[in-house]
Amino acid sequence: MSAFNTLDDLTPGQRVLVRIDLNSPVEDGEVQDNNRFDRYSETVRELADDDHRVVVMAHQGRPGRDTFVSLEQHAEILSEHVGKPVEFVADTFGDDAQEAIESLEAGEILMLENTRMTDDELPEKSPEEHAESEFVQTLAPLFDAYVNDAYSVAHRAHASTVGFPLALPAYAGRVMQTEYDYNTGVAEKAQEADGQVTMVVGGNKSKDVIGVIDNLGHVVDNFLLGGLPGQLFRRAQGHPIGYDVGDMDLLDDQYEETEETIKDILDEKSDQLELPVDFAYKGEDGERAEIALDDIESKEMEYFDIGHDTIDKYTPIIRESEAIFVKGAVGVFEDDRFGDGTKELLRAIGETDCLSVVGGGDTARSITKYGLDEDDYDHISIAGGAYLNALTGQELVAAQVLIDQADR
Repeated sequence: MSAFNTLDDLTPGQRVLVRIDLNSPVEDGEVQDNNRFDRYSETVRELADDDHRVVVMAHQGRPGRDTFVSLEQHAEILSEHVGKPVEFVADTFGDDAQEAIESLEAGEILMLENTRMTDDELPEKSPEEHAESEFVQTLAPLFDAYVNDAYSVAHRAHASTVGFPLALPAYAGRVMQTEYDYNTGVAEKAQEADGQVTMVVGGNKSKDVIGVIDNLGHVVDNFLLGGLPGQLFRRAQGHPIGYDVGDMDLLDDQYEETEETIKDILDEKSDQLELPVDFAYKGEDGERAEIALDDIESKEMEYFDIGHDTIDKYTPIIRESEAIFVKGAVGVFEDDRFGDGTKELLRAIGETDCLSVVGGGDTARSITKYGLDEDDYDHISIAGGAYLNALTGQELVAAQVLIDQADR
């Protein structure tokens, strides 16, 4: 039984405000279709099929960024996934939005403009403060219920995620329900595993990896490191790797901030850590080339992936595991030259008869990119920050508001 009220508790035929997360890559002004549209379409379709009047809220980018665009294209893409028209209104809670909401018929779907185009949305405030905002106070009276399905922003205390649950009967959508149950219970699932528990951790932030190791070190047997954290842990051991070179500016500041903690982890948990033994870089011809850790004599180039010796080192550990959890890609998989590490480890996980949970958002996208079968994994999280918060034991404020409202 879920910790909050779900769509199973929602009486059909109501006017429902549903928050989803369709934040997507934007290339040359064109919003890119991705698995988020597919996942969230399930909740939207279910609500429409139950004769609700469905009004969708979502965000895209942040003010000042190139990805901060209207949701008009999102409505068109979502419509294709839902299999029903999704109308769009270029307004969040003004007269045009209110008129469009009030004119909806049962089973129809409307998408409002980007929530982050209203000043009330982004300030981090308490749920009580957000509930008193003009945004919430104007829209809430037009609805019978609020559904939050945006698990990937459940760690954000924004008006659309924490304000409306205090003003309306509140429910969790299917993505929120599934993601919360899987991700919040990672430690419990690891403890229940009969055999070896392994975690693949990569990405580009060493603090994330440190938080995961600190929170799950008591239940995970092997941490397989890649990405920038894999380089920084090797730097802490004295290797000439994990430094900023060329245009890179991601490593030195991170290392200065986390050096002592990394060294403490290396001292205290060395038997649980598996570190890269080779790395991939751009060769003279621009193609992928690899070099063994012991052959790196000076910090002269950037490294973009783990090498095949590391893949061969990590793969048997994966195949011998009863439970495997993934946080972050081990290389820059967006570039096909440097996707081998991420692709081959995910393939090995999919082929292993084990409990497998894969996240966050970028890593989930790599499964689709490389044609791997989503059915080979028990759960694929489309969340990034919220997935990390769950793994590191931090509160998901928007999920907690739903739980509190269910308790009341």
